Amino acid sequence: MTGRVQVGTASWTDKTLISSKRFYPRGCSSAEDRLRYYASQFPMVEVDSSYYAMPSMRNSMLWAERTPKGFTFNVKAFRLLTGHQTEAKSLPPAIAKEVQGHFVSNRHIYYSDMPGELVDEMWRQFKGALQPLRDAGKLGAVHFQFPPWVVPTQAWYAHINECADRMAGWDISTEFRQERWFDGEHRAATLDFERQLVAAHVIVDMPQGFKNSLPQIWEVTTPHRAIVRLHGRNRATWNVKGATAASDRFNYDYSDQELGELASQIQLLRRQAELVQVVFNNNFEDQGQRNASTLQGMLL
Repeated sequence: MTGRVQVGTASWTDKTLISSKRFYPRGCSSAEDRLRYYASQFPMVEVDSSYYAMPSMRNSMLWAERTPKGFTFNVKAFRLLTGHQTEAKSLPPAIAKEVQGHFVSNRHIYYSDMPGELVDEMWRQFKGALQPLRDAGKLGAVHFQFPPWVVPTQAWYAHINECADRMAGWDISTEFRQERWFDGEHRAATLDFERQLVAAHVIVDMPQGFKNSLPQIWEVTTPHRAIVRLHGRNRATWNVKGATAASDRFNYDYSDQELGELASQIQLLRRQAELVQVVFNNNFEDQGQRNASTLQGMLL
């Protein structure tokens, strides 16, 4: 097997990318123009906005219309679904109204706080918003990135199983942010769990030495897709307090040597998966786009 490789980034609209004026050509200033240009340079992108707020069917329709055949969108799951704390302003207005009493004494709401009928409605809206991309053949993996407090316990295994059950028939990927998932005691069980879920294991590159650091685990858990997400290696900003944008954390420029080392590992993945997707999540100014372009050249 020699699988295909798609290289892209985790954003095409980051404010620092646009303000740097080093990626988009002059006159490329509308949302439509930027997506069309991005899609002329890379074959895939990861949608991160869907983590911060529920995605919309209209945006999915527009994204499908503005990109060429074969272009792929990986989409991050909405934060409430992955167990993250969620503010009222991030919820769909009708849902927020239903649980407004919760916010009288709480700043955040969690999945376990939601009434069952509202949980069902959240999943319905989330999948409905992505359906136009799916219908167009442009939806890749729905990416479930779990917070550091999601640990390998019976309760969290059950929640992750629920996520997979809710997404039955859809491609999903899983990314953990707690070192216990891949320590000596749990590594084999975690990979087996991802295989049972039919979820693509996400290989991560990130700063090491933190509780929310994970090692690079170059394993494939489903033969049709492998995903590599590159967060940069900036230890000083990894857990920085008061960050107002993702680019505050993921400010890192990979060297050609580092990219070459990653390319060698990615070539090995191509022997195990039909499709290998590489997502640059270093997103300060044009770092991700430059690094992605360089890596594409190395993988030709």
